[in-house]
Amino acid sequence: MANNIFDKTEKTAVAPSILSADFANMGQEVETITKFGADLVHVDVMDGEFVPNITFGPKMVKDIRPHTDLPLDVHLMIAKPWRYIKNFVDAGADIVTVHYEACGDKLSETLEQIHALGVKSGIAINPDVPVEQIYDLLPKCDLLLLMSVFPGFGGQKFIESVLEKIKQARTEINKRGLNVKIEVDGGINFNNCKTVADSGADFFVAGSAVFGAIDIEQAINALKISK
Repeated sequence: MANNIFDKTEKTAVAPSILSADFANMGQEVETITKFGADLVHVDVMDGEFVPNITFGPKMVKDIRPHTDLPLDVHLMIAKPWRYIKNFVDAGADIVTVHYEACGDKLSETLEQIHALGVKSGIAINPDVPVEQIYDLLPKCDLLLLMSVFPGFGGQKFIESVLEKIKQARTEINKRGLNVKIEVDGGINFNNCKTVADSGADFFVAGSAVFGAIDIEQAINALKISK
């Protein structure tokens, strides 16, 4: 990974979601956030089955890969994700995150599959899933993605109850002595980012807060909270 964001950092990392970018100018949009200080590029993949929306597939990852040296943080909001993991890794993904709800009893096997392909693995859980459900699998992942909205569409309001889940996850990760980053996705903005960081988040996924900003560099910097 060109930029090893999994090393210890003093501030939260910002992963702008290209779901909020201009699809007609995606290469330029990715170059812009790279230039202005993004730490990762978040790629929301939706299949219209696991979530009620359709976005893009491995070709988008392949096409944006030459436009940035940042880690491509691929979030698979798709049913039976193990069918497509190799396609996304071959396209240039550096992190592949799958949903607990989409994997069932194949989650452990799927995380092993991701690692076997030489990239970082992540588990995502929806706001209504107790974080305790994935504690036993924390040693098999590098990233825990806590959804702070129900996945499917951008621009939703942050669900406040997720703050307690972030605190619980951070306590458990620290207790186990693991290097698992906590990423929070959904409704992150300049009014709540410090509270989310103080709860234990390491990475922020931000869509409209970045791509909808008048000054993108200022927006990205405003989301980098000292830890």
